[in-house]
Amino acid sequence: MLVDAHCHFDFPCFDGEREQILQDFHAHQGGGLVIPGVEAATWSRVQAVAASDASMRYCLGIHPWFVDGHTDADLERLKSILSSRPADCVALGECGLDRLHGDLATQRPWFEAQVDLAVELALPLVIHSVRTHDEVAAVLRRRRLVAPVLVHGFSGSPEQARALTDMGCYLGVGGVITYSRARKTRRAVAEVPLERLVLETDAPDMPPDGVRKGDNRPTYLPFVFKALCELRSEPEAQIREQLLANVETLYATAWS
Repeated sequence: MLVDAHCHFDFPCFDGEREQILQDFHAHQGGGLVIPGVEAATWSRVQAVAASDASMRYCLGIHPWFVDGHTDADLERLKSILSSRPADCVALGECGLDRLHGDLATQRPWFEAQVDLAVELALPLVIHSVRTHDEVAAVLRRRRLVAPVLVHGFSGSPEQARALTDMGCYLGVGGVITYSRARKTRRAVAEVPLERLVLETDAPDMPPDGVRKGDNRPTYLPFVFKALCELRSEPEAQIREQLLANVETLYATAWS
């Protein structure tokens, strides 16, 4: 059984197709998926989609791309929702930093505020980090989180991977490793401890090799798993078992 640790299954591009996609996902070894929230305006949609099937869980957060559309009141609302510990809400996220989209100086206070909230509520944290792994690691070191942290869609060097996993972070392994040109990231996920990895699609984004941009689906998760198995030295059965244990530990929930 494979779990998609990060999939934007609430996005409108899946409207009218979710039931069939889920059936296909389960038929291809998919055990469950986690939907991250990215902005206050769509939190209720995330919750509604996740509630439609017992195999789904969700997170709520403010993504760095959308910080300009929020106010302090949205952070208070996020705190209020998460403090109530709603059923099937397994983490805060996604939040983070993105050097290629927007302004880091604007994003940083929102990221730090959400890290502080995760610390306060002892919630797992899902982080979006694009060319900011060093900055993210610096924030996490200062905040000393106790709950697990996922750096989703990891795309970085072996050195960055080791720095994050040495801090106890999990790394989200997605479609990027299916591309032979992604040499640094492929080497990174081959070398870090297997106990620090989880699978994800980030669908509809981050498609594996051979899938058109925007057409990614949870059903392509086995492509990522196959690529990971080719990079690792452990037997496939061991990798499969450990990945499930990792995602269930990360989110403190069970699909098995």
